[in-house]
Amino acid sequence: MVSLNKENYMRALYILDEEGNALTVTNVSKYLHISKPSVSEMMKNLDDMKWIVYNKYSKIFFTRKGKLIARKLTVKHRLIEIFLKDTLKVNIKEVHAEADKLEHAVSDRVLIKLKKFLGNPIKDPHGKVIPDGK
Repeated sequence: MVSLNKENYMRALYILDEEGNALTVTNVSKYLHISKPSVSEMMKNLDDMKWIVYNKYSKIFFTRKGKLIARKLTVKHRLIEIFLKDTLKVNIKEVHAEADKLEHAVSDRVLIKLKKFLGNPIKDPHGKVIPDGK
C-alpha cells in the first residue's frame, strides 16, 4: 500500500506540471508548504520507486508509471469534489479539503462507478479539466 504522503506529493507534482510550473524542489516546497529538505527526501523516495526521475538541483520528471499514478489521483480528487458539491451539497469552499481526505480511499472500481454516476463530467467544480484516467 502506498502512503498517503507519497500520493499527496504525486498530486502536487501533477498540479504544478498541469499549471505549467517547473517541477523543482523549490516549487513543490512552496506548493505544499513543506521544507525543501523534506521535499528532497521524498523526491529520493519517489525516484527509488521509479515514479519520478530526480537528480539533486535539477528539474524533476515523471516516469510513465508516475504520471499515470498522479493523473489517476487527480481524477479521483476532481470526481469526488463534484460528488460532494452536486450530490451531497457540500459548500464549494469545503469540497477541496474533503476531497483531499477521501481521494486516498477510493478504489479504481469505485472510481469507474463514480464517474459513470456523475455522467462522465469533464470539469470539476472549480472549472479544472478532469484528465483522462488512463
